[in-house]
Amino acid sequence: MLLAGALLAPVHAGAASPSATVTGIPLDAPWKSTVYALARATFRHPAWGWQHSERDYQLAVEIGKGDGLTLDTDVLFAAAFLHDMAAFPPYQEPKTEHGDVAAVKSESVLRDAGFPMAKFPAVQAAMREHMYYSKVGTIPEAIALHDADSLDFLGAAGAARMLALTGEAKPDIQPALTSLRSFVTDIPPKLVTATAKRIGAQRAAELARFLGSLRDETFDTTI
Repeated sequence: MLLAGALLAPVHAGAASPSATVTGIPLDAPWKSTVYALARATFRHPAWGWQHSERDYQLAVEIGKGDGLTLDTDVLFAAAFLHDMAAFPPYQEPKTEHGDVAAVKSESVLRDAGFPMAKFPAVQAAMREHMYYSKVGTIPEAIALHDADSLDFLGAAGAARMLALTGEAKPDIQPALTSLRSFVTDIPPKLVTATAKRIGAQRAAELARFLGSLRDETFDTTI
């Protein structure tokens, strides 16, 4: 983990750690710098890598402000940056729900990083409940992360994420488009907060317009 952090820093003696993430999230505790370095070095994927975690955190903060939720930013940071860790080795357990895997395997990562472990049960709850199809918990961080993660399946970001799952080995992009069509109708009703519902309506409409334009421009054929 320390090596991963070192690889991300400028290669010269006395290099200082960044004070914030690339989107401006404060790295205001040493453990956050450690977790962020791990995420940047290890969680690399266009659909559920560290960039997705950045967006989830930022959206969750926006949701919290909009709905008057008091969020513990320690809990939110840990949950946002580690909730999809089960997608990457050595944390994978393909037969188990990935949020449940993260809720278990993040414990040693956070403890070793110096996270205040009294807050860890709240991190676990947010991880277990983050997916749009999950039963939403009652703590503010779980609600905000659930809605934020759901929003990242919609709009331009959602389209980019799903299309990133296709490639040379895939015969076409229809499975990705099928998933996106389902998101337009399935995700907005599952949003909990008023702020997320507002953003979700906008993003669902944006995604629907994209899918409609793609259909028209390809003469309603498989591409």
